[in-house]
Amino acid sequence: MDGTGHADTRHTDRSAEPRPRVTYALIGCCCLVFLAGPASGLLPSHGTGQALEEVRAACFRRWGVVPSTLFSGALRPLATPLTALFLHANWLHLLGNLLFLFVFGGSVERRMGPLRFLLFYLSTGYAAMLCYAAAHPASNETLVGASGAISAVLGAFLCLHPRTRVTSVFPFLFFLPLRFPAWAVLLFWLTLQWLAARQQADGPGVAYLAHVAGFTLGFLSAWLHHHRATVAGPTPASEGETPP
Repeated sequence: MDGTGHADTRHTDRSAEPRPRVTYALIGCCCLVFLAGPASGLLPSHGTGQALEEVRAACFRRWGVVPSTLFSGALRPLATPLTALFLHANWLHLLGNLLFLFVFGGSVERRMGPLRFLLFYLSTGYAAMLCYAAAHPASNETLVGASGAISAVLGAFLCLHPRTRVTSVFPFLFFLPLRFPAWAVLLFWLTLQWLAARQQADGPGVAYLAHVAGFTLGFLSAWLHHHRATVAGPTPASEGETPP
């Protein structure tokens, strides 16, 4: 996932807001799984060089999504869209995903509630993986990462907090921090994912289609179940924002 920032909304007492414990727990789980796994390269037991790459590939094939086997009729592959949500290919993949989850996840969790947010995260992440696999059923490439679920969080954020101001940094604008409404930033991000997905075959790389599917599912879920819910008090700020 690319492009980043933080969001702010008007609020009075940030300390009175409940902590997004599920968001923090998901971040912690992803970090622990990555650090203990071969992708981090930190544990000597996984070996080095070619041996490490072989262990890493075997781990991803066991716990990641392989579209060609997902619909084979076996039961074990059906669990991989969940396990794959906690695997990441490298440090950049991990940190990029978790930055988005940290920035946007807290506000969505507070609006939905912890349990509903956890179910939302897991179910939309699972469905996003299925959508990608269904579009590339013959692919033998492994799909790992929380991008589909985090894209759903972005979609829900757009539905629930469309007018929130988001400070974003874009490489083509010389990394200048600029502030835009959430709807402008997130729709721009979605457009980039859609254009990339249209040009992508079934080879390795970023699963842009999973991003598009997750974002769409997240927006629709939030609109159907939470958009009309009454919110007591001001809209909570996203993580990392300094109160005005």
